[in-house]
Amino acid sequence: MKRFVLVALALGATLLTPIHAQEKNSRVVLETNHGKIVIEFFDDKAPISVKNFLQYVDDKHYDGLIFHRIIADFMIQGGGYEKGMKERKTRAPIKNEAGNGIANARGTIAMARTNVPDSATSQFFINTMENKFLDRANARDGVGYAVFGKVIEGMDVVDKIRRVETNKGDVPLTDVVIKTVRRVTK
Repeated sequence: MKRFVLVALALGATLLTPIHAQEKNSRVVLETNHGKIVIEFFDDKAPISVKNFLQYVDDKHYDGLIFHRIIADFMIQGGGYEKGMKERKTRAPIKNEAGNGIANARGTIAMARTNVPDSATSQFFINTMENKFLDRANARDGVGYAVFGKVIEGMDVVDKIRRVETNKGDVPLTDVVIKTVRRVTK
């Protein structure tokens, strides 16, 4: 009987550890006109990016913005433009955390940036495919794109968004609106 209890406790501890670890991570609900997406962040692996994103969330910066760039077999990008492609003002750029070891896998969220490595502000993208060429180890520029979270609910919404019709500049023909982004309270 003692062996059974010890094995059960050992298994229980093993099973509870990942759940507990996940509960420590920040989460948001990103509500679009296509549905809701729940994102869990890698607070410990990308603290600068997570803090930056959550500050924009708290400021309600993302409310009413659009996914302005959609490439079905690559990613969906938003966080910088209102309807009509009017750019919204941002805070100063942050340090690139692409060296954190997290791959640009399907369903992960990463910071968008220019050709300058430390230029990310509010724009982000959700990978719709495995995009290993964006990882630091494979990036042409040797820097890569910082993954800071993953979609834990709503990949069906991401897939719906990635299939919207776009013009030749990858801009959706009908607006894909980010209605709100709010923290999930524990």
